Amino acid sequence: MNYTDIKTLLSEEDAVSPVIGVILMVAITVILAAVIGTFVLGLGDQVQSSAPNANFEFQYDGGADGAIDDSTNADDSFTITHNGGQDVDSSNVQILVDGTAVPDTNLSPGSWDTTISTGSSYTATEDGSNNVFGGGESIRVVWTSPNGGSSNTIGQSTVPN
Repeated sequence: MNYTDIKTLLSEEDAVSPVIGVILMVAITVILAAVIGTFVLGLGDQVQSSAPNANFEFQYDGGADGAIDDSTNADDSFTITHNGGQDVDSSNVQILVDGTAVPDTNLSPGSWDTTISTGSSYTATEDGSNNVFGGGESIRVVWTSPNGGSSNTIGQSTVPN
């Protein structure tokens, strides 16, 4: 390589810069089109909030006879206590016993405050009109997204036999 080749190389101003500029402009255009398209088509409305991470403890009381059963004693109860994790808005939570929402005609429900926080409890007791505990029932704490559409079980237990 001689002196004139080096001088020509150093005086050359067309380098990579225009190519990078064009690539960046195309990338920005594609990104903007994707964002605008998402909102125009309404796909942004389908984003769901995720279920809270909470820990629940389930306790069962057999009432006067001490056994959770289908006997004539209709005072069996369960207590659900929030042991930790995120606070949960109680308006988004439903208690289900074998898929049936509590309160129903079989239970006298307890209540949670508007916010279910660590240490708060919910107690439901059979009211005597119909025994719903015989052991083996599934009790679930179900959270429903405030946006609607999705629900998740955030706590679950089985009534002991």
